[in-house]
Amino acid sequence: MTEYSKHDRMSKIMSDAHLYAISTLPQDEFPPALLEIPQVPEKLFLAGKLPDPADYYYLSVVGSRKYTSYGREACERIIKGLAGYPICIVSGLAMGIDGIAHRAALDAGLRTVAIPGSGLNPKVIYPRTHLNLAREIVKNDGALLSEYEPDFRAAPWSFPQRNRIMAGLSQGVLIIEAEEKSGTLITARMALDYNRNVFVVPGPIFSATSKGTNNLLRQGATPITSAKNLLEELGFIEQAIGTLDLTLFTREEQAVLILLDEPREREELLASLDTPPAQTLSILTVLEIKGVIQERMGKIEKVK
Repeated sequence: MTEYSKHDRMSKIMSDAHLYAISTLPQDEFPPALLEIPQVPEKLFLAGKLPDPADYYYLSVVGSRKYTSYGREACERIIKGLAGYPICIVSGLAMGIDGIAHRAALDAGLRTVAIPGSGLNPKVIYPRTHLNLAREIVKNDGALLSEYEPDFRAAPWSFPQRNRIMAGLSQGVLIIEAEEKSGTLITARMALDYNRNVFVVPGPIFSATSKGTNNLLRQGATPITSAKNLLEELGFIEQAIGTLDLTLFTREEQAVLILLDEPREREELLASLDTPPAQTLSILTVLEIKGVIQERMGKIEKVK
């Protein structure tokens, strides 16, 4: 190995090691919900910032690694519709729905917390393909959390064990897709044991990745078919609509809502705004998903 290549390799190691700082979180600094579960971790390792549980609703979003296009779209659309609300998306950084949930949260401007089945040292973070995602989570005021020593490499038993932290940390769990025998169902069962809210996206009856979720619905889990549906269950829509705090919306969304002091036709809205028509249509879709507006009798209006 040449001196140059040695130096280059050492520079990369130093760079990786400084992707984020890792600190220890003692039990007296744990989020209160986590102290309610059996087998409370003795300590947690933290990279980034945990959103204050007093200000945020912690929602775990989990699902199959072998997701379908239906599962991906459902996950992305629901999380996109939560933009602007004080909701923190929790997931396990795994391949599949976990990674999609973290990415969708970042794209929507939501805080997100990842709980991998490994330690937090960049050299062992699992899966390796999500190292950049982990770094982005920390960079955007989110957090990585693990009870394992920073250099611990993921093992088959470490994933189901960490699921109790995901379920315990959260006030609710949203299951996107799960096969009949799936690790995702471990999180769902733990959430039920911890008296958390369990929400489920119904799936096609012929899909193997929906057998587990549809079984949960038969057992009494709450079905979720849209962001509006979920926000209603969490109690956010009534609060947001009652006061219609415009600071919860983007500048472009505010312009639409101000124009909708009275019902207007879609074409009238498109002509009245400075944004390109395609962008305006996208904004209308987002506001409809959030449950703030609706279309009736050919006109768009605010939801009463």
